[in-house]
Amino acid sequence: MEKRRRSLRIVSVIMLIMMVFASAFTVSAEEAPLSLWTDGAASKDALVSYMNAITDPASPDFIPVQDRIAVFDLDGTLCCETDPVYFDHMLLQHRVLEDSSYKNKATPFEKEIANKVIQFAETGVYPAGMDNDHGRAVASSFAGMTVEEFLQYVKAYRGTPMNSYKGMNKGDAFYKPMIQVINYLQENQFDVYIVSGTDRLIVRGLVDGKLPILPRNIIGSDEQLVSDNQQGKDGLEYVFTDKDRVILGGNFIIKNLKMNKVTAIAQEIGQQPVLSFGNSTGDAAMAEYVTSHNPHKSLAFMLCCDDTVRENGKLSAAEKMYGLCAEYDWVPVSMKNDWTTIYGDGVTRK
Repeated sequence: MEKRRRSLRIVSVIMLIMMVFASAFTVSAEEAPLSLWTDGAASKDALVSYMNAITDPASPDFIPVQDRIAVFDLDGTLCCETDPVYFDHMLLQHRVLEDSSYKNKATPFEKEIANKVIQFAETGVYPAGMDNDHGRAVASSFAGMTVEEFLQYVKAYRGTPMNSYKGMNKGDAFYKPMIQVINYLQENQFDVYIVSGTDRLIVRGLVDGKLPILPRNIIGSDEQLVSDNQQGKDGLEYVFTDKDRVILGGNFIIKNLKMNKVTAIAQEIGQQPVLSFGNSTGDAAMAEYVTSHNPHKSLAFMLCCDDTVRENGKLSAAEKMYGLCAEYDWVPVSMKNDWTTIYGDGVTRK
């Protein structure tokens, strides 16, 4: 009887060891790198092939860790671009026309721009001069808030439901296959940045806790920040004290699109990235900067919004981007064909 008990204990130990080893070498589909990308997709193969080459010390394409830098656009690259318009545009519309604590204080200019947002949503035509006008309206309508108050405001708004989808809030509308790309790059010792046309602080509030990106790795459009006791004095004349708080100053500085993205990368990162991910002509300058005159092997990926079932796709824009990819030697990513899911289970378009 004792011999039998010993045998059972030995068998149990062996089975436990086997289970431990099995679990160590079994990776679930959700955890596997790029598992949400279609097997055989040219874009997936291009990224995996690139990574194998630049991480192999014996490869002529090897890139030292300190030079592994990737830059990502936000809207339409990492998250839903328009539902029905950009997240930061909807935030302004909410602030100026719907927020009971502010709408009666909104200026005529802010109301004009908020109504242009509605016009954009209804017509699909982006009003001329809207980039800078929107930035100015955001800066003025949130003036006086501390940075933390503004971040909390953005987080509260991101918790509201998406307009075109069931089962998802605005702050959950990140493309799961692209989150896998970020994780894949970071696992291979890449420093990952978001370089967006959206206000930098809005991006920070939107992605906090949603993407593995630190606030210091977020570059966006900028507005003035001042002390709440500065009272219009130049920053060279005012000294911050323990009685001060940093607040939004009300003035718009720069829209981070096109060439401005290149300038921001050169100034803030200080190194030429080796990977670029974008989705529109607003990201073209960034893509060309990354892939031109680069001492390291470099690639630019462009998402093509060709999925009209799982996402708010636009086939005309997708076809245009496919053409640009062919012309400039960027790697096209088909949202329809290259991804097995976009937002995950439980999310459907209305």
